[in-house]
Amino acid sequence: MSLALEDRLAIIELVSLHGHLVDDGSLDRLEELFTADVVYDLTDFGQEPLCGVAAIREAAWALGAANPVAHHVTNVVVTAWADGRVQVRSKGLGIKADGSCGSVSYDDTVVRTADGWRISYRRLSPRRTPLGGMTKPG
Repeated sequence: MSLALEDRLAIIELVSLHGHLVDDGSLDRLEELFTADVVYDLTDFGQEPLCGVAAIREAAWALGAANPVAHHVTNVVVTAWADGRVQVRSKGLGIKADGSCGSVSYDDTVVRTADGWRISYRRLSPRRTPLGGMTKPG
């Protein structure tokens, strides 16, 4: 499946909107990002996946001041699948109030809904070791 340029741009804007909404505290608008049955996979952080928009919203409120003050997304790669779903891989940088920074990879599955493109699955993977932990062979 190929994607029209307009769809690619809409998907990139969708992924980018996440940081703006969360950083602004606009958690009441998460339905603009996610399907109602979204799975927000945090298993690489030792947590159970969050299921549904309400669970994501509640987790963000529960983190409170421990939330990053700034989320930045970059290196967005969009790949269309034959079944109509779209894979989006991107990098995320989170800046904490104390100035410390963390990096994640986002692996998203995006689907077209009646309301436009939405994320139906998001996996966050922390980036803690150079070269993804790989070492030179031999």
